[in-house]
Parts: sequence; structure tokens; C-alpha cells
Amino acid sequence: MFRRPRGEWGTVGADELSATLWRERRQLELLLYRLETQLLHVRAGNWHWLKFTAADVEKALENLRFDTLARNIESSALAIEWCLSANATLPKIASVAPPGVWPELLQEHHRELVLLFKQVETAAAANVNALQLAPQDAGNPEPGPVQPSDNIATASPGTLARAGAVDDVAFLTENANIERALAVTRDCSLPLLAEFLGLA
Repeated sequence: MFRRPRGEWGTVGADELSATLWRERRQLELLLYRLETQLLHVRAGNWHWLKFTAADVEKALENLRFDTLARNIESSALAIEWCLSANATLPKIASVAPPGVWPELLQEHHRELVLLFKQVETAAAANVNALQLAPQDAGNPEPGPVQPSDNIATASPGTLARAGAVDDVAFLTENANIERALAVTRDCSLPLLAEFLGLA
């Protein structure tokens, strides 16, 4: 089979791959930000905000996976163009890049992606640990000091029952928020990215 000399290889595919890698890096940064934001709320005991933080993490993860699939297409095309197998890793692609800017640029993409990948892994693990340690009484406010105006002794049974029902709903809601955040965070594994970076 005829193989072109390395100096004759095209770089249009490299341009496209580099642009896709930039987008993937931005999506990883956003996912990391969402995970760190969620962790702050978990550590502060802001259980009611977890419905929003979990949705944010989920959306960032969805966008990242879309960009990962797009990058798989670009990297496969470039790998074939540069006489590699379609599933070549980024380090392998960088190692056969034609002389010029591409070896250094692809290696820089690799360094930054590995760093972000590891930071996301660490942040996700910290979130899972913190969420698993969430107090069992999340959603139940700490009782404050009794004020003379509270008139607990004279409150009707119906009033006390309604207050108890509100506490039960809050308890169930906050625990549901914790469970959802835990499920979404556990889903933050990125096997396709790990494989492409040569970490799998």
C-alpha cells in the first residue's frame, strides 16, 4: 500500500481535531466548576439547592459527552489520514504529527486534558463521599429556642399535625435531592476520554 511521506500529510484534519479538543477542554472545565459548586453546597448543608446543582452537573456531562463523540469522529479521521488505526490515542497521534506546530500543540492538549480529567475525577469522588455522609435528618431544621410567642402548649393538635407533615415533606424532598445528586455524580466517569488520553 502506498504511504505518503510525513511531510506530505495534510493538516486540515488536525485543525478540526484541535478545535474539537478546545471545546472538550471547555466542557471539562464547566463540569469541574459544576462539581465544585455542588460540593460547596453539600458541605454547607444547603440540601435544597441540590436539585439545581444536580441538574447543572447532568447538563454539563451531557454536553461533554456530545463533544467527546464529535472528537472521536475527528480523531479517527485524522488517525487514518496519518496512517494510524482509527482508535489511536492522542499521544500516538501527536507522536506521528508532521513537523511544525502540531506535535507541540497536540501534546499541550493532552497535558491539559489529563489534568482536567484527573481534577474532575477528584471532584466527583469528593462529592460522592460528602453526599454519602449527608446527615440522615437532612431536611429537618434544627429546633430553635422556644419563644413565649410560640404557644406550643396551647397549639391545637391539627396545627401540630400540619407542622409535622410539612417537616416530613421537607425531609423526603431533601433526601430525594441528595439521592439524585449522588446518582448524577456517580455517572461522571468518562471512559471514552480516558481511553483517548491513553489512561485506560
